[in-house]
Amino acid sequence: MDNGFIKIRKAILSDAKGIAKVHVDSWKTTYANIVSDEYLSSLSYEGREKMWTNAIPSGGVYVAESHEGIIVGFSKGGKERSSRYNGYDGEIYAIYILKEYQGKGIGKDLVKPVIDEIKAMGLNSMLVLVLKDNISRLFYESLGGRKIDTVEVEIGGKKFSELVYGWEDIRNIF
Repeated sequence: MDNGFIKIRKAILSDAKGIAKVHVDSWKTTYANIVSDEYLSSLSYEGREKMWTNAIPSGGVYVAESHEGIIVGFSKGGKERSSRYNGYDGEIYAIYILKEYQGKGIGKDLVKPVIDEIKAMGLNSMLVLVLKDNISRLFYESLGGRKIDTVEVEIGGKKFSELVYGWEDIRNIF
């Protein structure tokens, strides 16, 4: 499949619909056989679109756009949210890419602006939480993320292990 040119840019409000579609579709492919089918089928484009319409104005959201103008991936990050990890001040909140666009370097391209945004806040460290059963955890390991914790998360009434990867110094990831 010819991807053509992928452009990474800061998300704008009108991207909410495209981001929501990637969010739902990539959950369904990434978490199939991990999260219950009932939960995955309950995810709606409309619900996620509302969520992203609220999230985009606060910043830290980036999209990967195909040359046809279709959003094929997104990332979001900012200040670390839990305050549980001393020495880790930034966080990648989310990064999702449509299955057919994975493995093409788009993930790295989407992480870069999040890291730049975290650095612009004067922060030099970050973490990310990823389901233990999610193969994309290898992506974070390839970027030098070090497992610093395992936490429990509930999705659709079931408990899962989430790995916490940390970078003490994000200034030389790329």
